Amino acid sequence: MFLHIGNNIMVRKDKIILVLDLDTAGSNQISRSLLNKMMKKGNVQNITEKGKEKSFVMTDSEYYLSPISSSTLMKRSQSGSIL
Repeated sequence: MFLHIGNNIMVRKDKIILVLDLDTAGSNQISRSLLNKMMKKGNVQNITEKGKEKSFVMTDSEYYLSPISSSTLMKRSQSGSIL
């Protein structure tokens, strides 16, 4: 099954490793360090407008900044609204 993470991007649910809420991740040193490393490497696809990022989605091969909150992504992953 697939999960819509924003801006017409779909990822396979079984490929998702991690979803971080960017509001709370900034207050955690380990999360902040992980995000900074990924951003510096240039591996992160920003699929939203600058300043509208709400969550960080890590799959087994790609990384995304999503405009959809982590709680909404969680609800979508558990409901029948998954495509």
